[in-house]
Amino acid sequence: MKINITFPDGSVRSYEQGVTGFEIAESISPALARDVVSCGVNGETVELNRPINCDATIALYKFDDDEGKHTFWHTSAHLLAEALQELYPGIQFGFGPAVENGFFYDVLLPGGEQIKEADFGKIEKKMQELAQKKEPVVRREVSKADALKEFAADGQTYKCEHIEQDLEDGTITTYTQGRFTDLCRGPHLMNTGSIKAVKLTSVAGAFWRGDATREQMQRLYGISFPKKKMLDEYLLVLEEAKKRDHRKIGKEMELFVFSEKVGKGLPIWLPKGTDMRLRLQDHLRKVQKRFGYQEVITPHIGSKQLYVTSGHWDHYGKDSFQPIHTPEEDEEYMLKPMNCPHHCEIFASRPRSYRDLPLRIAEFGTVYRYEQSGELHGLTRVRSFTQDDAHIFCRQDQVKQEFLNVMDIIGIVLKAFGFNFEAQISLRDPNDHNKYVGTDEDWAMAEKAIQEACQEKGLNAKVEYGEAAFYGPKLDFMIKDAIGRRWQLGTIQVDYNLPKRFQLEYTDEDNQKKTPVMIHRAPFGSMERFTAVLIEHTAGHFPLWLTPDQVAILPVSEKYNDYAFELKRFFGQNNVRAMVDDRNEKIGRKIRDNELKRIPYMLIVGEKEVAEKNVSFRQQGGGEQGTMTAEAFAKKINDEVAEMTKEF
Repeated sequence: MKINITFPDGSVRSYEQGVTGFEIAESISPALARDVVSCGVNGETVELNRPINCDATIALYKFDDDEGKHTFWHTSAHLLAEALQELYPGIQFGFGPAVENGFFYDVLLPGGEQIKEADFGKIEKKMQELAQKKEPVVRREVSKADALKEFAADGQTYKCEHIEQDLEDGTITTYTQGRFTDLCRGPHLMNTGSIKAVKLTSVAGAFWRGDATREQMQRLYGISFPKKKMLDEYLLVLEEAKKRDHRKIGKEMELFVFSEKVGKGLPIWLPKGTDMRLRLQDHLRKVQKRFGYQEVITPHIGSKQLYVTSGHWDHYGKDSFQPIHTPEEDEEYMLKPMNCPHHCEIFASRPRSYRDLPLRIAEFGTVYRYEQSGELHGLTRVRSFTQDDAHIFCRQDQVKQEFLNVMDIIGIVLKAFGFNFEAQISLRDPNDHNKYVGTDEDWAMAEKAIQEACQEKGLNAKVEYGEAAFYGPKLDFMIKDAIGRRWQLGTIQVDYNLPKRFQLEYTDEDNQKKTPVMIHRAPFGSMERFTAVLIEHTAGHFPLWLTPDQVAILPVSEKYNDYAFELKRFFGQNNVRAMVDDRNEKIGRKIRDNELKRIPYMLIVGEKEVAEKNVSFRQQGGGEQGTMTAEAFAKKINDEVAEMTKEF
């Protein structure tokens, strides 16, 4: 029996029923068959040896594709577990997924033994040894009873708990390679032979199921490639990433610190970092003002009932700091995990008319979430962060235009930093609507508004199912930094649900009560994460308009300090941010130290400069470039800033 297979370009070919993705690739080109790692059948990524028994659409994924990388790294996670099983008898396994850059596996060694970085070499060697055997990866569908029996026989306590609590009969699949079997939905490579290069990158603590009251396991991170050359290139990128690490540069530039006494994941912004952060906020404020936003301030805590009403307690309660109980009044309060419920109450604070809409409320609101300590990372993963949050309450007929306006705002904001971005439309998981709130009709309208806005802007956005917020679909903006890493920053979300949950309403022109639509939006995402990405993208060499210190004034000896401070006062009066390095150090040392602080310009002040009442300047990374009056130099700085900022 023949079936029709439709390719991404719309072409159709006929094949025998039961054909596999690998056989389809072979029919096109042997070279293609060597390169593909998995395939998409009717939108679901599956193994290349999975039979196709009816008419279907197909996409063939190589390692270069996101879906291909996911398949490759998923199998590599199993390869890591297989190697650990051989090296550490009695090891317990938790979860081991593919992630954006590689894979990890959560494990617990018997007797309190710990895997250390010094052990990575022998683990990698064992992984390579197993991969070279080209072990087939065999998929089986099993009953819940059989799965429990099999994993109990292997002494896998955590796997058995996962089966008992999370899995249902008729939905369980396992994958086996060599002597290792794992619970898994897949997809996987057909065999391990294409894994040619592996590297374990780090080890961290991770509580079982993310529950701090449960056992702390070890999470081993790794990455793999089909060619050793690709690993070598990746390791070079890693070395460059270490040089750009925002934690290292932030310390050198005196932007922020963390204190164990204050608490893990709670950043403290130092004067220079605060100055830069406020300048980022002012940049967005100017843009928002042109688009009609009103700024508000809301409390850092809220009643638990507020978040029960919004639905955040049900969906994010376990990731929040637990409620603060007030025994005298028998009330419960929470550190604010989200700003949107507070903004709903602002809308509800007085009667609203259709003439009031759209109502655009903005806040640089600090929120708090209980991230696991093993997942905290500098400013990119913290427990306290400030969102450049805003919520637009509008009529149904205003949704698309407001969405388009927000897209314009995000474009203006990101352009100021030279970021190029890709967009991702995040929709509901079509197979699991239970994770979401609201009606199918509302979701369909929200998803349509986002898709139409992207089409109108000519934005070729990638669609990802299952990545929507629990209350609505969203458009996420992904940027690539200077060394090719992808980061998710800005986001826009369309929400028909929170206004209903808070019973928000306005009086329409027909004098009927209507429920507004809510648009959530954050161009930076959070000030912390954006700052971290910007530091690593620029390696700390910020745009002149943004950098905390634009000029370092370096007197060659103490007797020129008075002139240096006179220059600083003059520059301050002329909108130039300057600092004086008046340490009793040689000028060469001062230059080297201020190069490390990434200050764009350095002014050398000595006998000649004092006598002629001018400055000798040099630019970051270069030699001495010239001499001019202080007035001319201030004009030079201001002209450069004006040119940079004229479009925003």
